[in-house]
Amino acid sequence: MSSVHQWIIYKEFRFEAAHRLPHHDGKCRRLHGHSWVGRVYVKGDRLIPQGPKQGMIQDFGDLKAYLKPLVEEFLDHHYLNETTGLESPTSEAIAQWVYERLEAAGLPGLHAVEIHETCTSAARFSRD
Repeated sequence: MSSVHQWIIYKEFRFEAAHRLPHHDGKCRRLHGHSWVGRVYVKGDRLIPQGPKQGMIQDFGDLKAYLKPLVEEFLDHHYLNETTGLESPTSEAIAQWVYERLEAAGLPGLHAVEIHETCTSAARFSRD
């Protein structure tokens, strides 16, 4: 009986951004900001067999290249209600928004996106 191997790697990214949750019944209804931390998880059952990326699922630099335009153009130092097009950009909604854009860009092995709004609160989105 052969065993199946699975690897999951992640690339962390950070951004400073403001948002407001217009339907919230507390202080998050008002405009406020966070130091957000995100993680993109990539899953694979095979490592690259040869060449400069031998022994990897994917190079972390390649993951960063997929993330960079999203962070720079839509997330970092932006008002998320405007740049994402989300009426209520909760952590859950932002995680899905990032996932869908990485999926559309063709990120191989995309498994999940996690968004930390604070150091104790986060949301993860995946299609699994």
